[in-house]
Amino acid sequence: MKVKALLLGAIASTALAPMAMAERGSDGNVSIIYWQAPSILNPFLSGGTKDVESASLVIEPLARYDQDGNMVPYLAAEIPTVDNGGVSEDLTSITWKIAPGITWSDGSPFTSADVVFTAEYCMHPEGGCAQVTKFEGVTSVEAVDDMTVKVTFDKPTPFPYGPFVGGESPIIQKAQFENCMGAKAPECTEQNFGPIGTGPFVVDEFKPNDVITMSANPNYRDPNKPAFATLTFKGGGDATAAGRAVMETGEFDYAWNLQLAPEVIAQMEAGGKGVPVAGFGPLVERIMLNQTNPSPDLPEGERSTAKHPHPFLKDPAVYKAMSLAIDRPLLVEIGYGKAGQVTCNWVPAPAAVNSTTFTCDKQDIEGAKKLLDDAGIVDTDGDGVREKDGVPLKIVYQTSTNAVRQDFQALIKEWWAQIGIETELRNINASVFFGGDPGSPDTFQKFYADVEMYANTFNGTDPQSYLGNGLCDKAPRPETQWQGENISRFCNEEFDKLHAQLAETAGADARAELAKRLNDIMVENGGMIPLVHRGRLSAHSNTLGGVILNVWDSELWNAADWFRKTGS
Repeated sequence: MKVKALLLGAIASTALAPMAMAERGSDGNVSIIYWQAPSILNPFLSGGTKDVESASLVIEPLARYDQDGNMVPYLAAEIPTVDNGGVSEDLTSITWKIAPGITWSDGSPFTSADVVFTAEYCMHPEGGCAQVTKFEGVTSVEAVDDMTVKVTFDKPTPFPYGPFVGGESPIIQKAQFENCMGAKAPECTEQNFGPIGTGPFVVDEFKPNDVITMSANPNYRDPNKPAFATLTFKGGGDATAAGRAVMETGEFDYAWNLQLAPEVIAQMEAGGKGVPVAGFGPLVERIMLNQTNPSPDLPEGERSTAKHPHPFLKDPAVYKAMSLAIDRPLLVEIGYGKAGQVTCNWVPAPAAVNSTTFTCDKQDIEGAKKLLDDAGIVDTDGDGVREKDGVPLKIVYQTSTNAVRQDFQALIKEWWAQIGIETELRNINASVFFGGDPGSPDTFQKFYADVEMYANTFNGTDPQSYLGNGLCDKAPRPETQWQGENISRFCNEEFDKLHAQLAETAGADARAELAKRLNDIMVENGGMIPLVHRGRLSAHSNTLGGVILNVWDSELWNAADWFRKTGS
């Protein structure tokens, strides 16, 4: 099966295979490889997908999204709505009923107190929660009784499903984390590396940036799941090695995020040990533009903070010229083939929120030069580099270490050189780059560079929380332990007002229009340069059953249903 056929089918998987009928732990070991190694198992302290998804095997939300983007209950008994009385008529509160009989892996009962605590943990002003946008507008989270939680908002909230929904917003155990509040959160190594959960697996040993060993949760709510007794989660290496380990050698059962050229995937699939699975969600490869100054000449606590604006990247002539100089169709061709599409948007999916305001499918070097010339940003000393107000257009361009990304860097550096911008390339180990260590200078949140490239996405089909990552107060900074999802330090008064309007707007069409306007403000005002709308492409072994690729939540969302196929 070729990658093109997989993507035309949108969601390719073994979804139609019979589900596991085995008893818990009867299928031995399942092995997973993520070439971006997890560095922590607490998604509240990391924005990295690798950390969110590995943690999703252990800790769970009240509800999550299935492979079609539908919200489904996990720890909750049902999805609250206005019709069933779970959402108040005035849309200012949502009440969750916890499903009966759920226990933590240590055997203690899962109650509303754990849900309330999770909110307090993430909303703590000194905690630097990476997922705090999920709690935007929340004024209180209270336990009505042991099995009921009420979330109240500061105004009518037509989409009240930010807190506790999706792999990015799971529940952590109060008893384990209650001494890890606020600034203490990053210091709780034992808790962050081995959270007690309600999910199908428990952590036996966690070696950061290397390997996690897990075993079946003896107290999982379905007595026949998971089918696998143990799980090995290997991190590190590169996408090529990960793909080969599943499709050529059969050493692993599941490989995530095979960011590889199409012909490479086809060669691997010919190995006969596994198959690729793919689908398009909202995943976008983009270049983030630092709105603040990352110069090492500044004091450590002031680099990449709003105290010092960037000397030239906030100029529309500069960032628009940088975008014009990029040949996106060529990037798609060499990097992704049918697994990629040109995009000018931050949020290209679902289709209803995909803006048509911008076009960016043609490179225009001469147009880029003219923009800079007309703005008076010219090369005054003949060294080939333009200056703005005496500051040379010299940038540091960083990304994670990956063959496709390094190819993109090399091409974009050359294109920017043609318009008078000098570029220094830097690539960082993905486990470090996407980690959440507040002491590291190399995380994508800290952003000690002028521009950086990576891909990001969101859970579910409503982008409200994701768009909240552009709010002024969501910028990573020292007082938030360098956590926060406003990576560019973007700040726009109109954006903040429109997002507040989105939060209280009902009706799918009206919400979609607001989402598109927010997207346009971010792109038009230089928060980022979108490049490629990427399909998620992973692979699983021929003997691994039950896999259903999910582009709307964690890819490991249904690992409890995985099983070992026989006779393949």
